[in-house]
Amino acid sequence: MAYFLRKDKKEKGLYLQIYENRWVKELKQPRSKCVMSIGYLEDLKSDQIPDPIAHYQAVVDDMNEKLSASRREETRPRAFQRVIEKNVGYYLLSTLIDELNVGPIIDILASTRQFQFSITDMLTQLIFARVVSPCSKAKSVSSVFPSLFRNTPMSEDQVYDGCFFVGESYRKYIELFNHQFAMYHERCLERVYFDCTNFYFEIDLPKDDRQKGPSKENRMSPIIGQALLLDAELIPLDMQMFPGNESEKPHIRQMIEEMKQRYKVTGRTIQVADKGLNCAKNIYAAVVEGNDGYIFSKSIHGKNLSEAEKSWILLENDQNVFTNFYDESNHLTHRLKSCVATFEYKFKEPDPETGEEVTTTFSVQEKRVVVFSSKLAAKQRAEIMKLTEKASGCVSYKKLAKEELGDAAKYVRVLNKDKNGKKVVPIFELDEDRLNEDLKYAGYNLLVTSETEMTEQQIYSAYHNLWKIEESFRITKSFLEARPVYVQKKETIYGHFLVCYLSLFLLRILELKCFKGEISSFELIEFIRDFRIAELENGTYLNLSRNQSVNGRIKKLTGNTTLDALYFDKKEIDNLFDSTMLLES
Repeated sequence: MAYFLRKDKKEKGLYLQIYENRWVKELKQPRSKCVMSIGYLEDLKSDQIPDPIAHYQAVVDDMNEKLSASRREETRPRAFQRVIEKNVGYYLLSTLIDELNVGPIIDILASTRQFQFSITDMLTQLIFARVVSPCSKAKSVSSVFPSLFRNTPMSEDQVYDGCFFVGESYRKYIELFNHQFAMYHERCLERVYFDCTNFYFEIDLPKDDRQKGPSKENRMSPIIGQALLLDAELIPLDMQMFPGNESEKPHIRQMIEEMKQRYKVTGRTIQVADKGLNCAKNIYAAVVEGNDGYIFSKSIHGKNLSEAEKSWILLENDQNVFTNFYDESNHLTHRLKSCVATFEYKFKEPDPETGEEVTTTFSVQEKRVVVFSSKLAAKQRAEIMKLTEKASGCVSYKKLAKEELGDAAKYVRVLNKDKNGKKVVPIFELDEDRLNEDLKYAGYNLLVTSETEMTEQQIYSAYHNLWKIEESFRITKSFLEARPVYVQKKETIYGHFLVCYLSLFLLRILELKCFKGEISSFELIEFIRDFRIAELENGTYLNLSRNQSVNGRIKKLTGNTTLDALYFDKKEIDNLFDSTMLLES
């Protein structure tokens, strides 16, 4: 487009106009139109404008100059117009998924719906985004997907539809990834680790599985429960979601039973869980019904522990000898002692036919191991004294609110009757008996197992590995930011947690199988987020990664000598995504 001064000869003389000339793409020819009628030449002459043609030609030249400046500004490259910084670190996840070859099966599962996008691309990009920069689904679509070196454009609606679809049958996708992984490595199911947690929602009203329950963050928001199962090598094996107001105890029995059916496990499985899942019904299901074993911890302060058992924990004589264990620097790490005896359990449950409660009593031969850790003792004593200090500052109040005291409430004794049983004005005092009891048992833990042939150290080591499942929850909640949850439909929620679970699953395979435990999941996440490139005008890419330490370790473990190069060409980047994680090794 351009402006020009048009001079038409008419009866009254020369007539001046300013025209706009533009190219019409559809017609493939130029078109012009008048944008300003100026007037007859003789009428325009004056002392100020002695030469109208020269004057208005200057006006047209000025208009063209402004038009050119406007065009230059419009076509000027913008800092945020195009994503020039791309994440490449996720190639570790991408190549691993390619090697597992889950795409064809996912496509078959999705073929029942006529999606106008790839469910495989949607699921894998959500996994990459969850590790690269965890955020809402909307922000993932607008900000994170475009920053991936290899990405498929996708709308927000498509992502939500895809999440809903995979969430409807999330257990199938877990089984799919397990099946493909088992083609390279047989799952070790002689021992499994189990634990539960919950996640809160940024919504007010409970619905479906989002029910108000005991959130670990002490929030009043609706929550949902998650049960997680790890195999003996501490790689995630299964996940199950359940309503936030339900007990997690039945889910250990259900998941173990389903796991054995799904993966055709005929051998004996030892369940390892914390004391929250140690109940008579779970023990009965494991030993009597399932012919399995268990390793649980048992609360020393619980009501189910007799005074005789409490006394035995601290007892040390010729018949009760603690074995000391030291680290490489000859520092005492922990002490162990054990005994084997037959213990009786009982539980009540309604009869399926009559509905009446029936008591089941059974006996199990167990090995009980006492563990003492000086580090744990110091930590617990410090926590106890902190709670005691809080309780001491409150006993002078006439009225105490338990929610204000929190855990310190257990060290406050309320006396509202005199010696004769007559009600009096409540008196609050420090419960020194409870305080001294807790200090006495600080650092001690009691492990209970059906595996009487295992040594004390084997039992301790097996239970000690339970921290790995707690670490898995920490990765999911903190690094992958599975909480808080903003989506509301039940199926979409399950799709969200499936993405988080599969992200953890892949990270654990990278850590434990591909890199043989030489680099942690935390370091892998750090590398993936740090390894970014910027595209330069000459077609090369500038390496923007800053963490030299983790980059160097990945370089050594993968044998890829280009990871710390300053410049890359596209072929070198493509080679990263076309490499293999060598799962078969």
